[in-house]
Amino acid sequence: MCGIIGVTGIPDAARLAYLGLYSLQHRGQESAGIVAVDGAGVARSHRGMGLVSDIFAEPVLAGLAGDVAVGHTRYSTAGSSVLANAQPMLAGYREGPLALAHNGNLTNAVQLRADLVTKGSIFQSSSDSEVLVHLIARSEAREPEDQILDALERVEGAYSLVITIGRTLYAIVDGRGFRPLVLGRLGRGWVVASETCALDIIGATPCREVEPGEFLRLHGDELDELPRLPVKPSHRCIFELVYFSRPDSTVFHRSVDRVRRALGRELAREHPASGADCVFSVPDSSNAMALGYSEATGIKLEHALIRNHYVGRTFIHPAQAGRTAKVKIKFNPVREVLAGKKVVVVDDSIVRGTTSRALVQLIRQAGATEVHFRVASPPITGPCYYGIDTPTKGELIGASHSIAQIREHLGVDSLGYLSLEGMLRAAGGEPAEFCHACFSGDYPTEIPDDLERARHAAPLLAAISS
Repeated sequence: MCGIIGVTGIPDAARLAYLGLYSLQHRGQESAGIVAVDGAGVARSHRGMGLVSDIFAEPVLAGLAGDVAVGHTRYSTAGSSVLANAQPMLAGYREGPLALAHNGNLTNAVQLRADLVTKGSIFQSSSDSEVLVHLIARSEAREPEDQILDALERVEGAYSLVITIGRTLYAIVDGRGFRPLVLGRLGRGWVVASETCALDIIGATPCREVEPGEFLRLHGDELDELPRLPVKPSHRCIFELVYFSRPDSTVFHRSVDRVRRALGRELAREHPASGADCVFSVPDSSNAMALGYSEATGIKLEHALIRNHYVGRTFIHPAQAGRTAKVKIKFNPVREVLAGKKVVVVDDSIVRGTTSRALVQLIRQAGATEVHFRVASPPITGPCYYGIDTPTKGELIGASHSIAQIREHLGVDSLGYLSLEGMLRAAGGEPAEFCHACFSGDYPTEIPDDLERARHAAPLLAAISS
């Protein structure tokens, strides 16, 4: 999962991209980058490992002149976590500098890369996104947008893209619409970003979502809707609404906050906890779910876990060792709330079980007499190949354990997962609109056998030294 932003027709575009990336930091905290293009068509780039605030000091932003900019904050799902794989990618190109920022995963990137290498392409990273750059460069079409289309006709999987060629910005969403992208207006310029929260921070007015298969060209104050990509059945990632997106965003035409409250209400109907003294969330992504659960059951809502906001999101930490260590310092129980109480804990999901088990231990140590764990999504039973870091079944507790076994592993008095049907009801609209492969095993694309091995391939050219 990554956060992307594109800005055009606005002076000092890199600073706006920087602010937007701040709001998208929850979508990736391994690396970030910005490419800015000035009036003469000169592109300048800065990328770094770590958080947006650590990478872009004032002197760096001052050196990124231009009224066009592309930004990216990365959480690796294909390619290892090193600087060589940071985005946006920037390449010299016959039509002018080409910068590309990608959110998603290309499921046929391994085959395409092998074919390109055979034909003489030289790769600088192990990221699947670089395949797109090579495919665009090899296109024999005359116009840049046709070159992009040529490339996209060969790729499969999930992609929301912002691309600059010269001083022109393109915004594209794959035909199934796995990942969100929104369009906003600021003065006479345009902004595209992964979520509306990035538009809010820079004062842009949200216009609409970039719909599945849409291909937009933005140049200064002009916007052109180019011919759409081939129509495919919609498969919006439901985990965007459950976990990834910020609650103050509107994603897939839905308020994330309202969907999460609805998830909590559905969870309460399916798995009530009679006799409980209070209900609370595992902050922050499940806050609204606990509120919905409380509304539906009448159980008092409490704030029983205090989150240390100087620790990143444990789910998207790239190493298991780091994830486990962070759990111990990320949350602190409020003993006055928990001591002697029968409590309901609401969380958005259980992926590996590491965080949840440690949390239950903290809650019991604080004096809770009963712990009833409620999960506002079904068990995750399969990997995601479209942009979420669940690469093998072996890492997923829901794939190898029954609910009774998970309850015993967590050390809780009862455990209830929301059903797939309940989750889809809470999301609203047509159930067929969503991708829920990680819960149901119903993958909307063919998954090549060699995709697993490529997930965290070492970058080429010994880039680890960076």
